[in-house]
Amino acid sequence: MGWLADETGLGKSAANFVPLTPLSHLNRAADVFSDRVAVVYGSHRKTYAEYHERVTRLASALAGMGVRPGDVVATLLPNVPAQAEAHFGVPAAGAVLNTINTRLDVDTVAYIFGHGGAKVVLVDTALLPLAAAASARMTEGTPPMIVEVADPQAGHPATGDYAEYEAMLAAADPGFDWIMPEDEWESLALNYTSGTTGRPKGVVYHHRGAYLMTMGTVVAWRMVLHPVFLTIVPLFHCNGWCHTWMMPMLGGRLVCCRDITAANIYAAIGDEGVTHMGGAPIVLNAIINAKPAERRDFAHVVEVFTAGAPPPAATLAAIEPLGFNVTQVYGLTETYGHVTECLWRAEWDDLEPEDRAAHKARTGVLMPMMEQITVVTDAGEEVARDAAHLGEIVIRGNCVMKGYYRNPEATAEAFAGGWFRSGDIAFRHEDGYIKITDRAKDIIISGGENVSSVEVEGVLMHHPAVSLCAVVAKPDEKWGEVPCAFVELRDGAEATEEDLIAFARARLAGFKTPKTVVFCELPKTSTGKIQKFELRAVAKMA
Repeated sequence: MGWLADETGLGKSAANFVPLTPLSHLNRAADVFSDRVAVVYGSHRKTYAEYHERVTRLASALAGMGVRPGDVVATLLPNVPAQAEAHFGVPAAGAVLNTINTRLDVDTVAYIFGHGGAKVVLVDTALLPLAAAASARMTEGTPPMIVEVADPQAGHPATGDYAEYEAMLAAADPGFDWIMPEDEWESLALNYTSGTTGRPKGVVYHHRGAYLMTMGTVVAWRMVLHPVFLTIVPLFHCNGWCHTWMMPMLGGRLVCCRDITAANIYAAIGDEGVTHMGGAPIVLNAIINAKPAERRDFAHVVEVFTAGAPPPAATLAAIEPLGFNVTQVYGLTETYGHVTECLWRAEWDDLEPEDRAAHKARTGVLMPMMEQITVVTDAGEEVARDAAHLGEIVIRGNCVMKGYYRNPEATAEAFAGGWFRSGDIAFRHEDGYIKITDRAKDIIISGGENVSSVEVEGVLMHHPAVSLCAVVAKPDEKWGEVPCAFVELRDGAEATEEDLIAFARARLAGFKTPKTVVFCELPKTSTGKIQKFELRAVAKMA
């Protein structure tokens, strides 16, 4: 064993061990990059010194409202500065950040308020009716205190009905001492899934995982100092893939984009010199199909991470000549966002456009902050690297969630065998690159949003005319995928496509509502199981 056996005097101390946390990035940036612009949103332009002070005031204000370490603070905000500030200010108060999907229906938001136990919620003025209705409909816990985040630039001045964010910051203490984690395993964020099997599950992130995600992304994206990042991915999605926590490390500029349009994207590139952005394939198509008046000239290459669905070859072929280099990444809410990347190889440079696009559409290989990502059979054995044998993607590493909040059974199931079980079906190429072929849980990804077929089916089954239904993904040029419902009616009952779509729309978020309804006898196995693979083939033609 030699000298390694003698650990005398080699323990952890304040000098040689500090818990990893993304909060450290902003503390450093406030000193090292104090005069550099940190956050931009229209006329809102704040340096790192100002950004740090606003975050400090937010932490102080939350503490003054009774928020204590371990409490949950929620947000219902688009990509505006307050949402970025909450990513630092909430944990700086020792609390756990719960960014809620602004597109959810009232019942689901009410469930998240109750299940997560939010003590305070920061709410955009336009979303106050949603927050109020959800608070009134809660069946568990106490409604959170609402703080209104007005946005006059977007035509949403303060209503005066609630405590207002800017006034709250102005009255807070700029000298508040941040409450840094004593243990990097402490909870940092609570993110709810889209409810792929019923109610959404609360995914808990720790400080260590978020810190390492920021480090790994810098390497994978080949980033250097002072990037300019455009917030297209909603910051309520996996905390915007942790990019907001990453930017201070590089002294970068965060450009907030409330309304994701081609014109706004081009304007941000032209006016702010955006160098990096993320987005689903629908965003890429919007850029490609922009009208001449919406476009802006720029001389640099914009690096793009795309996820949610493999980008079609035609999309890649059309967008790259416009000045965008697209890299597909893959991940889940449970993995802090992206954990694989389609790492480009020099030997692919001379591929024909069709082959180049096919290579770019691969799910890829594990990113630097991950330990292992592979594809296994039901028996837990790795599949052959032959682009043929299928299995489930399993993941291991520091950027895997702590578990599902208040759901030990689901946590144990997800971590069976010492891996996080993704539920996604894939094969591996000879070079080890993974390629997803199907989603085991029948998730539909529409415009980057996850839609549970089970949830939509459950709603349609409540219609008095519906005897049986199944929902699958239908390819869509704009949204990537949209829900398509196949319905068997009860004997003697009548309903039209318009009837069922309206019925679903009244009970579901818009992106979850079926866009097509096909009336037919559903194909079934001898045991009565619906054969969805047949329906997917029909949906492609519907």
